[in-house]
Amino acid sequence: MSGGNAIRGTRVGAGPMGESERGETAPRSRIPYFCANGHVTTPSFATEAEIPESWDCPRCGLPAGRDGENPPAPPRTEPYKTHLAYVKERRSDSDGAAILEEALNRLRASREL
Repeated sequence: MSGGNAIRGTRVGAGPMGESERGETAPRSRIPYFCANGHVTTPSFATEAEIPESWDCPRCGLPAGRDGENPPAPPRTEPYKTHLAYVKERRSDSDGAAILEEALNRLRASREL
C-alpha cells in the first residue's frame, strides 16, 4: 500500500470533460490552404468568423492560399545588407567624395592648432 494521498496520479482539472462542463462548441468549418511545396493545411474557423485569404503552412512556413491550383509564391528573401550598402543607396559617389574631403579638411585644421 502506498502513501495516504488519495489523489495520487491526478492533476488539477483532470476528470471527465465534455460539453456539459465546458459548454457547447461554436459551429466550425474546415478550410483547406495549399502552399507552394504541396502541403495542405486545414485549420478550422468559426462559421461566423472572417476567413483569411492566406495562412502560414505549419510544415514549411511558406504562405498558403485557398486556391489549390495556384498557391502563393514563396516570398523573395533579400540578402543581408551592410551599413555601407545602405549608405551607398542614399549617397552617390560624388556625395561621398565631397563628405570625405570635408572631413579630411576638418581633421587637417584641427591638427594645425
